[in-house]
Amino acid sequence: MSLQPTIFADVESGPTVWIRVEGKGTFQNSPGLKDFSRRMIENGRRAFVVDLLHCPAMDSTFMGTLAGLALRLREAGGGNLWVVNRNDRNAGLLEDLGLVELFSECPAPEINGGGGDAITHTADKATTREVMLEAHEVCVEVNPKNAAHFRDVLDFLNASAAKDAAK
Repeated sequence: MSLQPTIFADVESGPTVWIRVEGKGTFQNSPGLKDFSRRMIENGRRAFVVDLLHCPAMDSTFMGTLAGLALRLREAGGGNLWVVNRNDRNAGLLEDLGLVELFSECPAPEINGGGGDAITHTADKATTREVMLEAHEVCVEVNPKNAAHFRDVLDFLNASAAKDAAK
């Protein structure tokens, strides 16, 4: 396994998009996941499985990116997102933020064995900040109790964006 967290996707095994997270799910790999999933939805994909078997932890940006994916699938109509193989830590994090109800509870399609290509996406500072801001806003939208938890993060990201816009 590489030292850098990596996300792999398999779209060739059928109608389901299989996403496997190797390493931590973080703000660093969230822009790639967001961009990839957006393109898949635009191409008509409505079933996504995110496998966290080899993901020891997630940050709030990554969890918000997953939540945003679930909301986009709902908006697109008939979509499902399964988040499978959650360890206790990841399950607790998703539960604490109130995001668990976004993920399909019906049985996930059978796990496909973990092939796929790495999702590569180089994001500049502004894009990363935009993804981070949206992810935290989604966490608050889904569970308003998160507003107090993420107030400082949202204030910082908004101030940073305003500062860059003023340049």
